[in-house]
Amino acid sequence: MHVHPLITDSATLANLCTRLADTDFVTVDTEFMRESTYWPELCLIQIADTNEAAAIDPMAPGLDMTPLLDLLVNNEDVLKVFHAGGQDIEIIYNLTGKTPHPLFDTQVAAMALGQGEQIGYSNLVDSWLGIQVDKGARFTDWSRRPLDQRQVDYAIGDVTHLSSIFPKMLERLKKTGRGAWLDQEMERLADPSHYANDPDLAWKRVRISGRKPDVLGRLKALARWRELEAQAKDLPRGRIVKDETLGDLAGHPPRKQADLARVRGLSATWAGNDIGGRLMAAIEAAEPLPADEMPPRDDRKPGLGKEGSLVADLLKLLLKIRARDIDVASRLLARSEELELLAAGVREDLPMLTGWRFDQFGRDALDLVEGRLGFVVKNGKLKMVRTEGETA
Repeated sequence: MHVHPLITDSATLANLCTRLADTDFVTVDTEFMRESTYWPELCLIQIADTNEAAAIDPMAPGLDMTPLLDLLVNNEDVLKVFHAGGQDIEIIYNLTGKTPHPLFDTQVAAMALGQGEQIGYSNLVDSWLGIQVDKGARFTDWSRRPLDQRQVDYAIGDVTHLSSIFPKMLERLKKTGRGAWLDQEMERLADPSHYANDPDLAWKRVRISGRKPDVLGRLKALARWRELEAQAKDLPRGRIVKDETLGDLAGHPPRKQADLARVRGLSATWAGNDIGGRLMAAIEAAEPLPADEMPPRDDRKPGLGKEGSLVADLLKLLLKIRARDIDVASRLLARSEELELLAAGVREDLPMLTGWRFDQFGRDALDLVEGRLGFVVKNGKLKMVRTEGETA
């Protein structure tokens, strides 16, 4: 494979992208910094196919990134391959308003091949290629310039190794017939709604006890205010106001701005400055949360009760057994909240009751809760047994 020197000019990047536009797949990775900012700062982007690889410096003066971004989000003929690509995809979404498509995530694929819930990149490389990844440059400051060659070599290794792993992984998926299992997961990863930071939905990320509409309405208004402040100042949300303080303000709102001086977690200066004024304006404009926006109850399993909880525990045991038997990560088959809903009598809109998940697990799960399946221990091993006596 030909590895290019660090790309810092538009012409070289455009030529690279023209060639890559004719390949079947590209592997993609990014290096970024976000510890002290709201928006992740893209510091390096790496890309490769089976013939060539390059690292591109998005901080290079005058560099036109358009050909690369077009390749990633507008070219439907080239598959984009990531490993644990959520944050990489988020960065691309922030730059373009679109997500890479079609895409493939090797961490998700590894779940279907029995390599655990969230296999790390270095372990993936070791298991598929027998190569020990040098982690020395992992926690480097990627925003500092100039980058040294060790940093660039480390970064490019992420995509060159991935370009060797992906074809092997694809072949294994074809042999096991599990490729189709991943289609829904990949489409979910490519869904732009997962990466949009909508200020009106920011309150859903804040944990708060209680379900009073007026408190939740203030929380929604305050979380929206914080999100806009963080975006405008390009600071992490917690640097504006921490979640706990936001919850306290929603539950016990100050009556006037001067009261902010006594709020734990806020600077006393907010009692008289502009940001404190904007916070108070958000509280004063807040309205009770409408009924159709109320979050589901913690016990959203209607009528679950103690017996239902035991049934949910049996379903979780069944999930472990089934995942072990077919050598797949249990999270790919079903989530805990789905099992609890099934135990409570819910049958609609559960992914495990449709498609391949139903064939591999959902049918047995349904039989268990409806009395057609049980457990026995045979030769020291836990197995499922049909109530008629037929071993499942």
